Amino acid sequence: MKANSIVLSQFEIHRFCPTTLDREDWSKNPFFRPHILFESETIVNLLRSRFAAAACIATLLFTLAAPAQDQDGDKVDLGALTQIKTEAFQHSQVMENLFYISEVYGPRVNNSRNHRAAAEWAMQQMKTWGLQNVHLEKWGPFGDGWQIKKYYGALESPAYAALIGFPLAWTPGTSGPVTAEAILAPLHSEADFAKYKGKLKGKIVLIFDPRELSLHTDADAHRLTDEEIAARAKTPDPSHTGFGGGRPGVAAPRPGEYTPSTLSTAAPTGRILRNQVNAFLKEEGAAVALTPGYNGDGGTIFASYGGSQDPKDPVGPPMAAITPEQYNRICRLLQHGITPKLTFDIETEYQKDDQMGFNVVGEIPGTTKADEVVMVGGHFDSWQGGTGATDNGTGSAVAMEAVRILATLHKPMARTVRVALWGGEEEGLYGSLAYVQQHFAPRDTMKKTPEYDKLDVYFNDDSGSGKFRAVSALGNAQLAAVFQSWIAPIKDLGIESVVGLTAGPTTQPGGTDSTSFSWIGLDGIGFMQDPLEYGSRTHHSNMDLYDRVQTGDVMQGSMIEAWFAYNAATRAEMLPRIDTPVPSAK
Repeated sequence: MKANSIVLSQFEIHRFCPTTLDREDWSKNPFFRPHILFESETIVNLLRSRFAAAACIATLLFTLAAPAQDQDGDKVDLGALTQIKTEAFQHSQVMENLFYISEVYGPRVNNSRNHRAAAEWAMQQMKTWGLQNVHLEKWGPFGDGWQIKKYYGALESPAYAALIGFPLAWTPGTSGPVTAEAILAPLHSEADFAKYKGKLKGKIVLIFDPRELSLHTDADAHRLTDEEIAARAKTPDPSHTGFGGGRPGVAAPRPGEYTPSTLSTAAPTGRILRNQVNAFLKEEGAAVALTPGYNGDGGTIFASYGGSQDPKDPVGPPMAAITPEQYNRICRLLQHGITPKLTFDIETEYQKDDQMGFNVVGEIPGTTKADEVVMVGGHFDSWQGGTGATDNGTGSAVAMEAVRILATLHKPMARTVRVALWGGEEEGLYGSLAYVQQHFAPRDTMKKTPEYDKLDVYFNDDSGSGKFRAVSALGNAQLAAVFQSWIAPIKDLGIESVVGLTAGPTTQPGGTDSTSFSWIGLDGIGFMQDPLEYGSRTHHSNMDLYDRVQTGDVMQGSMIEAWFAYNAATRAEMLPRIDTPVPSAK
């Protein structure tokens, strides 16, 4: 090409050469070339046109993009990001953390000996990584600890079958093997007590109707699609202040109704119903009570509460949940006039020596703003059916790994980064609720302590093993913009969105520990995760085990939690804050 020649776009050819070939003739003309030569004057005019257009486009792009980055988002440290990724993906210890939390010390029913041993191990690990101010922070009283020592269940006649199951929490043992006849005595409410009075003594009592089971036509595990994430990012009808209740097609229980779900709930209503049932069964002399669990089949049993951690509450007979298929088999035998015999040998242990609950706490001290605090955490306790691997061994292991990554890198952070492993979450968020009201503000008075305005943010992980796919902004647009800038360089890892751009205040804590913070007007942030098989197979079940955890997913979660904590701890200002609620005291 000659020095005074220039390559033209098709648009420019038509603009500067109106007599040039029509577009449809270009490909037909054997003399067509990808450039056309012009005189110098034409070239100068053309270049002027191009420069003007380029300047206009550059100005427009700067106007649109630059203010949003400068005013709302953060300029992130990509060098630190690379270091965090390297440590998280090439030197990960998250599954080693989980091994000890779930395989060695699981399950971790709150205040149990396993729970306390796991806490001692966690504190030792934190100290090994260089964390400071590592300690148990007590709250309570909570009540008795409890754990399983032995379980055996069998159908003895008309034919032998081992019964898959486990004891319900805070129920006693059988004091050796017990063999007895089964009886079906479905309890729907207190009104049914009279029906079975005098008929249950020495019997193994099936206290619920047979469970109706259906064929599984969908996969148990699921990863969120891009469309599902986009849909969840949309704000629902703002006139609806609540969210849908139970499973589709399943009627909500009536007040006072006994179901496997209502007797398992940690809500105050659950305690009332359990006390009623336990007092009745104890008075009637039932040998053992059985339930099919409130969810699960095919060998998976979802169950939790049976009794109470409060030593003042009634203690019922030994109670166990067994698979619904085996439960239904025993029911059908009875309905056909055949009385099966069952054997149970259950040993449980109540720990009454220390009724105070506890949280595990450790810190990486800040440099120039050490009194300002960024927190990460998850609950450390679990239910008893499995080993508490996905609920919430993963959340605890991820939080520990996040602070290990930051401690290992030795990068100065202005603010203190604090990790907290909560106790008593399964029974009602007891550990985190006690912590926020002691350290920051009692909810009834909202009288702020000096620490209230120094708490920057709390990041929580408590939705199983799945990848982090989005993060909540708690209805704060400024917070959403900051999170978008943090997500931008790590979208390749699968976290794509900020959800909750429009959201109301937390009127009641519930579900997980981040709500304890947002309940008193602090930024308690949760991550939206791939559900995997959390709701279908592992949550509060006997399949809540190490092998159900996806290694790559918890490595991703650890890296992202470390990245978010690092950004919060090093940014110039504290994060935008949600509104402070008014006192709830009347």
